[in-house]
Amino acid sequence: PAQPVHAATSTASSVADSVIKTGKQFLGVRYQFGAPTGRTDEFDCSSFTQYIFKQNGINLPRSSRQQSKVGTPVSKDQLQPGDLVFSDTNRDGVINHVSIYMGNGQLLHTYRVGIGVTTSNFAGSAWDRTFVSARRVIPNNGQASAASLPN
Repeated sequence: PAQPVHAATSTASSVADSVIKTGKQFLGVRYQFGAPTGRTDEFDCSSFTQYIFKQNGINLPRSSRQQSKVGTPVSKDQLQPGDLVFSDTNRDGVINHVSIYMGNGQLLHTYRVGIGVTTSNFAGSAWDRTFVSARRVIPNNGQASAASLPN
């Protein structure tokens, strides 16, 4: 019985690795709030996550608020690579930022003109202090569920 579980975990892990690898290809690409879907010369936080997950067969909605409603809820202490991390950096009760947990306490995301796509430490950061929720959109078998991930 342990073998199928290991195989499922390694599949999800390889999808997460692929998502992160895809995202890292865009390190340094400029940030632009409201960047159009599908563009790769500029991103905002949610167009970035939407694009790189789509490149790996997982469809996400466009906005960080919409993305925060798909997949499976995950507690901060159970984060795995590939999980989406949602923050309320304006502290107004509304999710306004999404990043990708890379493992080892690191986030992959884009924010602020002049910074663009980058990696950041999570613990103690603005995204940690304003953390709202996290979601796992890479199922254990590595396959996106059409029911949980609307186009």
